[in-house]
Amino acid sequence: MKKINIIVSIALLSFSAAAGAQTLDELAEIVRRAASSEGQINREREAEFLRQRDNQRNLLAQAKADLVRENKRSDDLKSEYDRLERELAELTTILQERMGNLGELFGIVRQASGDIQAALNDSMVSAEMPGRGAFLSELAQRKALPNVQELRTVWSRMVTEIAESGKISKFSTTVERANGDKEEMEVVRIGVFNAVANGRFLDWDSTKSTENLIELARQPASRFSSMANDLQSASPGDPVAMAVDFTRGQILRAVVQSKTPIERVKEDGGIVGYVIISVGILGLLLCLWKAFVLYTTGGRMSKQLKSETANKGNPLGRVMSIFADNPETDIETLELKLDEAILRESAPLETGLSFIKVLYVVAPLLGLLGTVVGMIATFQMITLFGTGDPRMMAGGISTALVTTVLGLVVAIPLTLLHAFLQGKSKSLIQILEEQAAGIIARLAERNG
Repeated sequence: MKKINIIVSIALLSFSAAAGAQTLDELAEIVRRAASSEGQINREREAEFLRQRDNQRNLLAQAKADLVRENKRSDDLKSEYDRLERELAELTTILQERMGNLGELFGIVRQASGDIQAALNDSMVSAEMPGRGAFLSELAQRKALPNVQELRTVWSRMVTEIAESGKISKFSTTVERANGDKEEMEVVRIGVFNAVANGRFLDWDSTKSTENLIELARQPASRFSSMANDLQSASPGDPVAMAVDFTRGQILRAVVQSKTPIERVKEDGGIVGYVIISVGILGLLLCLWKAFVLYTTGGRMSKQLKSETANKGNPLGRVMSIFADNPETDIETLELKLDEAILRESAPLETGLSFIKVLYVVAPLLGLLGTVVGMIATFQMITLFGTGDPRMMAGGISTALVTTVLGLVVAIPLTLLHAFLQGKSKSLIQILEEQAAGIIARLAERNG
């Protein structure tokens, strides 16, 4: 393309020169100069081409030299990499051999740190010394070997916990009341077993986001509360009697969760339980009324035994009045009248005893009815939910047991009271019969 442009340029130049030439000589001169200029241009082009060719040859030689050098460098780097790889494998083997015991120790430290952390978090000592488990938690999750100072720290936490478990300490901390309010209180800690404040027992709760002592919603018996008050007011070194929960709060938690007898009757006894209690109350009132009647009657009869004059205000006096009202009656007639009077007086003495007997027989039957109702409820729960969760069956079983207990609790005292009252009634009737027999004997002796 460049050559065509040059030819076109020369042609245009010759044309313009020819157009400006006046004679043939001028034209020939012009053509001669143009040819000379064209040769010069060609020579310059050839020289440029040769220079470019030599330059490309040099660049090629340089590129080949660079390739050889880089290939040699690559070989050297590969050799160095292989050497370092072998050296790393050897060092790794040596490290594993030398870390054998240390690796086992590291695993034991991590496991022990986790176990100690769980023990410290559950310990009541953490209420006085909070934040003890943070370091152990970090150590249990660490992937690097612990240093000597950290191992000594683990040992120190263990020894501190052991030492504090045998101490009685007094300190101030935040206590969560039973109503949910938090209050700063002076707490007395008995080792890792109990903590009391203001005469009330506390429980250590480590399940919440903020660990704290909480007041038990239901406290033990009053005698234990008095022990807690005595402990708080005691001077250092003074011996004080105190109940210790060696289960570290499990018994106290059971006290909170356990139901009182009244709550069991309300929640588990059901309708059958209330019926049994009503039967028991009715039977008890009837027994009290009957006991009052019998003892009152027995007292009047005892006074009558000491008097020869018949008093119709008591059964014995009314029996004795039969003889006083009929002094001339024959023995057979008087005996019949006395038997009639004894039968008439025996009925009030025995009134109500048969009903009490019915009540103490019905009470265990009602308990059995509650047992059946509870078992039906239990089997319904088994049908609906299966036997995977025993708590689903607890309600029916509790109803069965509570009603059975109520039935027995009502039946046993009523049985004993009925036997006692029946014995008292029979003893009074026996007095009437003895006195009637004595009257007949005296009349027979007099007539004989």
